[in-house]
Amino acid sequence: MLIKDLHFDPSGDRPRVVATIKWEDCERPGMDLYFETDPAFSDALSCNPNAFLLAAVIPAMRHGERRIGIEGEICPQLREGLMEVMAWLKHWFGGKRKIIAIEARSISQTPPPVPERAAFLFSGGIDSLATLRANRLNIPPTHPGSFKDGLLIFGLDVEKPEAFEHVLKRLSVVAAEAGINLVPVYTNERYLDDDWAFWAYEFQGAALSAAAHVLNRRLTGVSIGATYDLENLAPWGSHPLLDSNFSSHELRVRHDGLRLSRLEKTRLLAGWDVALNHMRVCNKSETYRADQLNCGRCEKCLRTKLALISVGALSRSRAFADDDVSEEAAAEIAIGDQYVASCYPELVRPLRSAGREDLARGIERALARYRGETGLFGPLKRLDRAYFNDGIRKIKRHIASAGWRMKMLAWFFTSACWSMENAGMSL
Repeated sequence: MLIKDLHFDPSGDRPRVVATIKWEDCERPGMDLYFETDPAFSDALSCNPNAFLLAAVIPAMRHGERRIGIEGEICPQLREGLMEVMAWLKHWFGGKRKIIAIEARSISQTPPPVPERAAFLFSGGIDSLATLRANRLNIPPTHPGSFKDGLLIFGLDVEKPEAFEHVLKRLSVVAAEAGINLVPVYTNERYLDDDWAFWAYEFQGAALSAAAHVLNRRLTGVSIGATYDLENLAPWGSHPLLDSNFSSHELRVRHDGLRLSRLEKTRLLAGWDVALNHMRVCNKSETYRADQLNCGRCEKCLRTKLALISVGALSRSRAFADDDVSEEAAAEIAIGDQYVASCYPELVRPLRSAGREDLARGIERALARYRGETGLFGPLKRLDRAYFNDGIRKIKRHIASAGWRMKMLAWFFTSACWSMENAGMSL
């Protein structure tokens, strides 16, 4: 891959920086990669080679490019960081991924430093709101780590201009109360590879960091709110082992909030009315309208509403059209991956304590379906998870193709588990 013709283009409604992307070893079409911001922040915009390298290197790796070459000088610290990131992605996901060469000149002279100024990625979801809330509660305003700006990015999860304007308007209320500038950044970097799974598991940390690096005339640090908490940490596109490697000599990237689970973040926001009323957790941007940013029915909305119920805050939130969830809706939640599954078990006990046995029961049914703990072998799977740390499932893999004696042994063990449950062992 080649990244060339980096230039500043002030001709449109918004100033932009642009580079031409040319693929060398695959049949993907070339494109002009751009970043824009509003005229009010044009002085911050930089035609920064580090930003374009960050945006392109992970897609180049995925699609088998042998190298990525870029015009201009890059930070050697960032180069080394990206080599570490590619090593982690290869280790996690294997397949045809190979570490590719980064061909670029190292920066020969660092520019004069800009004053310390911290920002964070501001989507309006639970993770980013908790990052902002913790910063305001724990960092004095005069500290260099106190946030001055929140970056809201168009073209990543919101791609319709009218929907983005609704998001911008609603989150500007939160920004005003928190005393930060809401800085919109517009980009097409997702179109380097718009596969959603690739974005989630490999690309998002680099893409978010790239959008911050184009503002290096204004910013010296940016925080990305953690998705996973430490207890459930798994390979993911924004990860504590990855995000700091997206730093350069000009801008430090920080992975924030790892110690807090999603429920703990929700509890942190429960006493902050403006966040309760203006949070945006829904990705269904086709449902956005001036008075509502959340559909209230998708998995992410239901997950958030259940967490708000468990901390006694949903009835005080105007972010959703209604203030309750039915047992049927909870039981039918489509849990699609490991991360989503990790968010629900911690809700069961607080919901029971809040007198919502119906919702606790519904979540348990949804989790049982996701884990395959329904039907004939449900008791065995529940026993295995509760007492043997999935040991039976691991053994089953080894005996799946075994002869009839091993299969008889497996049948006998299953029968024993049924007997244990019927004898009163709680699973």
